[in-house]
Amino acid sequence: MLTDLDRTGLAAYTSAYRAPADFDEFWAKTLAEAADFDLNPRIVEVATPLHTIDVYDVTFAGFGGHPVHAWLRVPRGHSGQLPGVVQFHGYGSGRGAAIDDLLWASAGYAHLIMDTRGQGGEHAGGATGDPAGTNGPAAPGFLTKGIAAKEDYFYRRVFTDAVRAVAVLRGLDFVDPSRVAAIGNSQGGGIALAVAGLVPDLAALFTQSPFLTDVRRATLITGTTPYLEITRYLSAHRDEVDQVFDVLSYFDGVGFAGRATAPAWFSTGLMDDICPPSTAFGAYHAYAGPKKIAVWDYNGHEAGGSADLDIVLCAFGALMVRNEES
Repeated sequence: MLTDLDRTGLAAYTSAYRAPADFDEFWAKTLAEAADFDLNPRIVEVATPLHTIDVYDVTFAGFGGHPVHAWLRVPRGHSGQLPGVVQFHGYGSGRGAAIDDLLWASAGYAHLIMDTRGQGGEHAGGATGDPAGTNGPAAPGFLTKGIAAKEDYFYRRVFTDAVRAVAVLRGLDFVDPSRVAAIGNSQGGGIALAVAGLVPDLAALFTQSPFLTDVRRATLITGTTPYLEITRYLSAHRDEVDQVFDVLSYFDGVGFAGRATAPAWFSTGLMDDICPPSTAFGAYHAYAGPKKIAVWDYNGHEAGGSADLDIVLCAFGALMVRNEES
């Protein structure tokens, strides 16, 4: 059932989020510090039973120089420079197995899917640790890890890893760096949105049911995890509400949306009680570049599912061909 605004309300909705004055300075400094570490990508081919796709195990230096793992999949026998997509996965998941997620390589893209550090213990397996994990108070999960300070917050490390993953894919000689997009669902959609705000010349963005957008509103209108982690934390730390949302304001997708200019495709389900549709619209309305949004009346967190992928594959195909010809 509907748990949020209807289509009319969503069309008129504007997020109350306001970026902190030093938002850009904070992220410029964060990425500059990360740039002190060479990416140093290690790319090793993996034997699989696949006949049309080659798979590589990738390790590169992320935030703090920490090793981050990814899979790279490319169409076998390709020639010339390929368009590319960097994908980010959902909450608690990992990069999975070498033969998972074959869609984008099958469609002719170089496809890099990045592990989210510290995750992958519940769903698709992960291989990346979080050496900088802080020991301060936190609710179970990832949303309140390091919440006492923006410098220590978990997603500072994750978003930095993600920006560097784009640089890894762009640095491959068989990838056209001008035709690389960021994509993801849920947490992955939130990470992709952050990348769009931090990488000024990204080719395109696809964010489906984006997480970590309009965060304060999300905590007020949904009682499900993962946002429930913040609620539980604040129920025990009643005097930290303003401090917590100040930290989170540096990681909110609405802030990144206002700085992103790549052509973007958003998607949301009206019955999503995990990442409520108004939070997606908060980012969508703030988005500074060309944009479209698909709204699915009778879908939840899955949004349009494969229908979204069909739409975006067609849209990306047209965009990438135009870029190649130009």
